[in-house]
Amino acid sequence: MKKVGLFFGTFNPIHIGHLVIANHMVEFSDLDEVWFVITPQSPFKIKQTLLDNNHRYQMVFEAIQDYSKLKASAIEFDLPQPNYTIHTLVHLREKYGKEYAFSLMMGEDNLKGFHKWKNYEQILEDHSIYVYPRISGGDIPGKFENHKGIHRVKAPIMEISSTFIRKNHKKGKNIKPMLPEAVWKYLDEMNFYR
Repeated sequence: MKKVGLFFGTFNPIHIGHLVIANHMVEFSDLDEVWFVITPQSPFKIKQTLLDNNHRYQMVFEAIQDYSKLKASAIEFDLPQPNYTIHTLVHLREKYGKEYAFSLMMGEDNLKGFHKWKNYEQILEDHSIYVYPRISGGDIPGKFENHKGIHRVKAPIMEISSTFIRKNHKKGKNIKPMLPEAVWKYLDEMNFYR
């Protein structure tokens, strides 16, 4: 059974920080693949800066062309909104349960608030969590400190954000080195975030 790490995000746009983390997780942990699960535009809060689902999917697809262990997933696009991670996991298990064992990937900053997630106990009971380091304040709740289902992976700390990229691209700054070449081309051709 293949072990798949699920990397959730809006990827608006996907940048080299995302790629470095995903590739590190698949190369330096026991995960066989990492799937980028692109979070859909919520019909309840339309954000002007959030690109259409298909454009964000396309950018992820373009970014991972050279990485056979990384996949783009639009699985959440067809699920009812608002969606919770637990629903996506149940859906994935029903669809692929015999072929894949799914785990969550998250930054340390997200682990600090994980106890507030819907059905977090159920998620932890059924799935492993792979945590990569982030620079952030606050403490990790004690119950997650030495939990058997939580695996810490010493990945590089990436302090690049999609928000920073969008904001500075709009100001005319050169953000090209922060993006995979194919993503830069797509973004530039489509004239996004200007």
